[in-house]
Amino acid sequence: MNVLWIMADQLRWDYLSCYGASHIHTPNLDWLAGQGVRFDRAYVQSPICGPSRMSFYTGRYVRSHGSTWNGFPLRVGEPTLGDHLRESGVKCSLVGKTHMTPDLEGMKRLGIEPESTIGALVSECGFDVVVRDDGTNATQYPGRHAEDYDQYLRDRGMGGENPWEEWANTAVDANGEMRSGWMLENAPLAARVPKEHSETAWLTTRGIEYIEAQGDQPWLCHLSYIKPHWPYLAPAPYNSLYSATDLPGVNRTEKEKDTDHPLMQAWMDMRVSRSFSRDHIRDLVAPVYMGLIKELDDQMGRLFSYLQDNGRMDDTMIVFCSDHGDNMGDHWLGEKDLFHDCSARVPLIIYDPRATADSTRGTASEALVEGVDLTPTFIEYFGGIDKPHIIEGRSLAPLLQGRANDWRQYCVSEYDYSTRDARRAVGVDQNDARLVMVFDGRWKYIHVEKMRPILFDLQTDPDEVNDLGDDPLYSAQLQRLRELHFEWSRQHHSRITRSATIIEKMTDNKEPPGIMIGFATREELAEEGRALPPHVVR
Repeated sequence: MNVLWIMADQLRWDYLSCYGASHIHTPNLDWLAGQGVRFDRAYVQSPICGPSRMSFYTGRYVRSHGSTWNGFPLRVGEPTLGDHLRESGVKCSLVGKTHMTPDLEGMKRLGIEPESTIGALVSECGFDVVVRDDGTNATQYPGRHAEDYDQYLRDRGMGGENPWEEWANTAVDANGEMRSGWMLENAPLAARVPKEHSETAWLTTRGIEYIEAQGDQPWLCHLSYIKPHWPYLAPAPYNSLYSATDLPGVNRTEKEKDTDHPLMQAWMDMRVSRSFSRDHIRDLVAPVYMGLIKELDDQMGRLFSYLQDNGRMDDTMIVFCSDHGDNMGDHWLGEKDLFHDCSARVPLIIYDPRATADSTRGTASEALVEGVDLTPTFIEYFGGIDKPHIIEGRSLAPLLQGRANDWRQYCVSEYDYSTRDARRAVGVDQNDARLVMVFDGRWKYIHVEKMRPILFDLQTDPDEVNDLGDDPLYSAQLQRLRELHFEWSRQHHSRITRSATIIEKMTDNKEPPGIMIGFATREELAEEGRALPPHVVR
């Protein structure tokens, strides 16, 4: 049995037709949803690439693994999915993006050479790397740039000093001038790279090649795409498939803009938010964002056809998700960030080939699920050992098999905004730049350190435009959710070196052998069935 774990980058859940989107049609992902379970309330552990992915890859919350922002290393020794799966003889491989930053200082302290076998796994978040492609250029990010994609382009006549930048992320305007995909005004232009050689198409090819090369050893392939993440530039015809008239209405109100919450004021004043709050910018970029999603869906069709034609649907679990969404002008915000559903809620579709999942095929689940749930799901699928003292998610197998009874009552997501401009704008120390979301399925509570909380009632306000955090009428809900946050915070997040079974045995055995504390006489010792060691004076 194998797993193909597909992840898109910065893909909103509500831009897929299987989730109800009417402005775009994604038939291939719709097909996958028809074969498995579509999870309608899936939330990531942080609405930003790096920490979200580290939670996916460890099954642990952000406060637990400590990689709280992009570029913050995952500390050496943090157990990963690859570590757990290798115990079961499973190959855990990467084709695409992880956003992993290695803990080079920690490795140096422990004498681990990055080029060694162990060092390579530690540096790559536990994955055996087939392709590492974080959607970055070679100059600034040599360790995260797919140099073999550069060579692939060169071999097809698309050369230059930096083919990724010059072809995949550069366009040519009507006057024959080169235009960078980094500039939002250029979004409607077609990327120079042909669609059959785009990064999305290339990663699909590499994923298929990986599957074809596998023998009898069970495998998990993390096929991780960089799109529809910026730069928002698509190859023809995807750059022009949609126009501003195809867009859903922007979700924002003047009341939101007039908020008295200092952090929200500062966030809306950041450059990326000001850009996407301008209608003409959104009208340029969002259609191309849709085009990139359509391109991804077309490549999913190619991939799923391969799996069907080669009998891999019988022995391969397929998981499709994203690492976070995209605000795209909603709530006067750009980029990802914060905890509105357009950012923190993600698509999650799981096809389980086992007969035990037949009863749920083509269904949708309203259960509250989290990104941390995938690691234990994969461990269970491969017959591994349950590790609740390490892994904080829970296997989705009961939901896939229609036998879930007791499920979680709330989701948690975290955000460290210490490196963001908004932090300095509100005068918050970097140690206090913390946000925590607690969502119970109706009420979304956001703890804001040093400021009042934010509260949304998604039953009466599904668009999340009315902040009730300072309304005394909702003080009871605020207190209840604050207590849930406190409850979650009190849990063990770091006691990972001893399982519950070992701790129970330690309790049963009292003190370690040879240690006798508090006994007044030998008779008291005997009453507990213990005796002095032979070498001890009697």
